[in-house]
Amino acid sequence: MRSLVVIGGGPRAAGLLERIAAQSPTLPAAVHVVDPHPPGAGRVWRHAQSPLLRMNSMAEDVTVFTDSSFDGVGPVRPGPSLAEWTDVDPAAFPSRQVQSAYLSWFFDHARKSLPPNISVTVHQASAVHVDGQEVLLDNGDCLHADVLLLALGHLDAELEPEHRKLAEHAVEHGLVYVPPLYSADADLSAVTGDVVLRGFGLAFIDLMVLLTEGRGGRFEQGPDGLAYVPSGAEPTLYVGSRRGVPYHSKTGYRLQGTRPKLPRFFVADEVRGPALDFRADVWPLMAKEIAWGHYHELFTGHPDAVRMPFAEFADEFAALPWYSDGMRALELFAVPDPADRVDFERLDRPLDGVTFSSAEEFQDYLRAYVVADVARRSDPRHSADLGAFLALLSVYGQVADLMPFDGWWHGYFSYLASGPPPDRLEELLALSRAGVVRFLGADMWVEAVEGGFVAGSATTPDVVRANGLIEARLPSHTLGRTVDPVLRSLRAAGEVSEDAAGLVRVSATGRLITERGEEHPTRFAVGPFTTGKSYAAFARPHTNAPAFRQNDLLAREILRLLGDNARGR
Repeated sequence: MRSLVVIGGGPRAAGLLERIAAQSPTLPAAVHVVDPHPPGAGRVWRHAQSPLLRMNSMAEDVTVFTDSSFDGVGPVRPGPSLAEWTDVDPAAFPSRQVQSAYLSWFFDHARKSLPPNISVTVHQASAVHVDGQEVLLDNGDCLHADVLLLALGHLDAELEPEHRKLAEHAVEHGLVYVPPLYSADADLSAVTGDVVLRGFGLAFIDLMVLLTEGRGGRFEQGPDGLAYVPSGAEPTLYVGSRRGVPYHSKTGYRLQGTRPKLPRFFVADEVRGPALDFRADVWPLMAKEIAWGHYHELFTGHPDAVRMPFAEFADEFAALPWYSDGMRALELFAVPDPADRVDFERLDRPLDGVTFSSAEEFQDYLRAYVVADVARRSDPRHSADLGAFLALLSVYGQVADLMPFDGWWHGYFSYLASGPPPDRLEELLALSRAGVVRFLGADMWVEAVEGGFVAGSATTPDVVRANGLIEARLPSHTLGRTVDPVLRSLRAAGEVSEDAAGLVRVSATGRLITERGEEHPTRFAVGPFTTGKSYAAFARPHTNAPAFRQNDLLAREILRLLGDNARGR
């Protein structure tokens, strides 16, 4: 019996099993799934993490099943979204433990959907070495792999030189330093006193929760809004970043106008070229698409906010390049309120040119900024922001198909589209008012000094001194710095290679590309550590999710290699 070994048992592995089952294969085959963490959930979504940590997606926006929007070759096999499976408020942001249960159930569902001629064995162990067709596990077992798939998910990496120096400084001076890592994995037991956090995205939100409510503090609703009651065990958190502001809140409303057909202006197949420049060739069309989503919702959902007919505006908008004087003139005439116009540069760097004479002035300013952000994202009057978000999603997957992610673009996307639930920002405000969180500002800098760390920003002249520094972001993985033993063994043998960004090179069908530039006939890799696009393993319903199409293609290719003759049925 031929065998498939999948290293990594998270949602990607579960999705692949579901797509294999959808093909109704007739061959006898054995599938081995290797992961020390629970199958389906994997490391990131395992149940064994703080119940305080939550998803940053609403329950109705999460599914692991194909639906009528799916245009892959394999058949559609619909199933419940997270909201339908849990029977919770569709607009709720469930805990990661709830998502863990959903993904674990999905893995079992996919396994039970397979015909009896396909067996699945889960090995709760780690793969440590690959030699030919043999996969060695850390429990001493050895698995034969006629086909090998690396579905490793998000990976750790050796410390970058800067982080290594900071870690050595912390040891030398009896300080605390936490390098980039996954918040649920961080040992925060030694974090006390004054601590600097470098990063203001989702990793910061997780760390904020773990170091405050996770230390026994609590939030109480009072006459003046949410208040934080300290336990006395929490540190003081000084937070800053390049932008100096938190990610934008998730929206809490639905479209008020008609839903546009997206994408309209950005079609990857029409942009392709041998030497694309992201800023010059790609971003202007992306920006126009996102702006189109914004204005489509503004005109159709809020006609009182504009001063020309939508059909007329749409014709003029379609004819103009995004970065042109004509487009600016059209916006100025058609949209009287500047708050209703699209300004990508202002959104990207809201603190550019904004300075304060003291840190206290800035605390008040940034609290007002966060209050306004939560209010805007909660008010249906500003549903054009949701229109822009939907257009943003329509270009995201296309860009991944077109070229490697530009570093600025991926961060910008996360900043606009992957922010926290609004109540997390309400908690941030409460912590700020309680003096537990202090804002540093934009273009933040950190230095290691005798006996501590000092930090400041371009926003205020104030400098803080701390006994701890936390890198509030995920590790940046590259093949050259990977700590994954399987990738290290393959790299040492020249059987895997990396691109300029350090990603593992794979072909269009997901095959590993060796140092010699050859596609390996039976080894595949998929996930954020590869050049095969960083698609999320689950998706919003009715979006023809790229990951599902990728899983479908991969499943068919693997079945062909295993010898199935009924692929086309």
